[in-house]
Amino acid sequence: MRKTLYIIGLSAFVFSCTSQQNVKKNTYKPKTPVAQPKPVAKTPVPVAPKPKVVSDHGVDFFTTNIADPTKNDNTASYGSIVSAKPAGYKVVKTYFPAIAQNFRQRYLILHYTALPDDKSITVLTQQAVSAHYLVNNTGDNEIYQLVDENKRSYHAGVSSWRNDKNLNDTSIGVEIVNAGYSSDSTGKRIFAPFSDEQVRKVAALAKDIITRYQIPATNVLAHSDIAPTRKQDPGPMFPWKKLYDEYQIGMWYDEATKQGLVSMAETDFATRYNEPSFIFLVQTALQKFGYGVEASGKWDDATKKTIEAFQYHFRPQNYDGIMDAETWAILQALNQKYPVK
Repeated sequence: MRKTLYIIGLSAFVFSCTSQQNVKKNTYKPKTPVAQPKPVAKTPVPVAPKPKVVSDHGVDFFTTNIADPTKNDNTASYGSIVSAKPAGYKVVKTYFPAIAQNFRQRYLILHYTALPDDKSITVLTQQAVSAHYLVNNTGDNEIYQLVDENKRSYHAGVSSWRNDKNLNDTSIGVEIVNAGYSSDSTGKRIFAPFSDEQVRKVAALAKDIITRYQIPATNVLAHSDIAPTRKQDPGPMFPWKKLYDEYQIGMWYDEATKQGLVSMAETDFATRYNEPSFIFLVQTALQKFGYGVEASGKWDDATKKTIEAFQYHFRPQNYDGIMDAETWAILQALNQKYPVK
């Protein structure tokens, strides 16, 4: 009996040791070292140094654009920087300029004075009307500046174009010395021509302003475009097509597009001219292009004057204020070329 118990105890001991060895063998797993990726050194992106504000006799200037021109942003200052001078404090330009800014000057508006040179100067400098520039008709190479470009001149009056109103706030005005118009025996307006010297001056001036302020072609306009019910200037003798062709200034339609629309326009006028729905369509097209005309569905006086203003600019051979097939084709061609964005 004692021998039997000994054998059983020895067997249990051997089984216990074996089990512990198996457990240790099954649970032990040597750790394999994992290679850690080496950190990649970041190359710092070089930041272009911001141009400094330049001081001259205590006046600050910043003439370099560091903003994004594709967004029509521009940080350049054409003239001195105007700054506050709060009592007891110092305004510093350590972080000047902020990128998010653009120009106030978004339109260029052309006028005629309907006065000779000397009277034009007097009226535009001494009375309650003005312009930024006056182009004389004396045959010299001078252009008179009358108002700082950063300030509003009183040239546009009650005005609108597309979604903008009161264009004195956002425009530069250029007056051109010209006699304006007289009326013949039938009441038709006969407009005075512009001299070649004046046209060259206007083109050079306009090109400079448009380039500096990034003014789009759709915003180079006649006074009659932005106030068609009350203004005629600069009238049908002003050479808009010449400025477009020779100087790339302003808008003009594509002849091929216009010709492709003429036959359809002729059909419209032969069959639909007096239908309110067609009149409404024409008025809506004038609105779409930019004119502030009410879509009344009637050939009313405001619509006639707006058509007349359109013809002054884009169909100067006939400016009777009556919408005909060619004028209708030109309007549609312009709306295709210059859609509202």
